[in-house]
Amino acid sequence: MKFSKMMSERLNSLLESTYDAEKGYLNAMNRIDEPAELKMFFKRRAEQRGDFARDLRREILSYGEMPEESGTLRGTTHRFWTNIRSLLSENKQEAVLEECLRAEKKVIEEYNEILKEQKTLPPSTVDLLTKHSDAIRNAINKVHLFEEMVS
Repeated sequence: MKFSKMMSERLNSLLESTYDAEKGYLNAMNRIDEPAELKMFFKRRAEQRGDFARDLRREILSYGEMPEESGTLRGTTHRFWTNIRSLLSENKQEAVLEECLRAEKKVIEEYNEILKEQKTLPPSTVDLLTKHSDAIRNAINKVHLFEEMVS
């Protein structure tokens, strides 16, 4: 398999996860009434993931391949269970934050897996993935802070 095809497939997997994360954060924003700071955090993360998706689409196109257009069934299922869990939970904010944290940790693993091959990746791809993974780590840290605040 050509390198460009292989990389675009891996980046498309990240792109699908990014679409899922964007929808997940919008869903989380709609599940929470307060605190307003948490609701705004979810909104900003959704916007950030939209930016990530545009970045990944451009990178995939630079490999001469076509980017995916939507998320995954796994993401849709995850949002469904997040809704159920938050409905049944006494602390809706904490339940939603736990699901966000779980999803973010899974996504950062995907980024790390690709970044393990830095020596074979073009600098533009390494820079892009590093920028995204740093932002995701930052979001994970903020989720931890919000968990302390709402528990």
